[in-house]
Amino acid sequence: MKSVLITGGTVRLGKVIAERLRAEGWRVITSSHRVDAGADIIVDLAEPMGAAKLYAAALQMLDGTPPDALVNNAALFTGDPAAITAVNLEAPKKLTMLMAGRETGVGAVVNVLDSKIINDLRCDAICHRSVGASEHPSKYGWSKLELLDWTKKAAMQFAATLRVNGVAPGPVMAPTEVHEKAGEMLLDRRPTADDVAAAVSYLLGAEATTGAIIPVDAGQHLVEG
Repeated sequence: MKSVLITGGTVRLGKVIAERLRAEGWRVITSSHRVDAGADIIVDLAEPMGAAKLYAAALQMLDGTPPDALVNNAALFTGDPAAITAVNLEAPKKLTMLMAGRETGVGAVVNVLDSKIINDLRCDAICHRSVGASEHPSKYGWSKLELLDWTKKAAMQFAATLRVNGVAPGPVMAPTEVHEKAGEMLLDRRPTADDVAAAVSYLLGAEATTGAIIPVDAGQHLVEG
């Protein structure tokens, strides 16, 4: 049975991804920072050693064998900027590097991004302008933009031991502390968490695919802002 570590895998989108992969026969290991979340591993990814502690705990659960796959799903939307950076960007990077150190086989990593970031990049290209980290309107947006860039770099850097891809959900589940309109979409159907989980499942099994980003946003990234 293949194993997958899913950060933030007990609530919202992470829970749906975990449920789908379990149904497909994966051994799913979930993490959360909340002791009451029912996760397999409790760890705060905002802590400097959070990612290392999580990976060590996963190895222990798997008798020293690295997980076959990793889904970097945990994210903070608001709050302390340092914590947002740690959870949304630094922890996925550290976990990916730890996964890349495997001695046998090729693992798979899927980073959960944000289709709005892709749309922002497209708009920037059309307008012939570049938005740097300091200019991005939110720390959350900046962290996802940096994670998008890291996904492609990691795919090239760790190709010998990892496939690294990304899924970019659109207006699927708005965070509870954020209120914004869904926006215009090409398809006459709003994407669901199940759609995102299906894309994650595909990328975990797509052995000839790396460095790919799949928007799951009903074509919203193609609509001009």
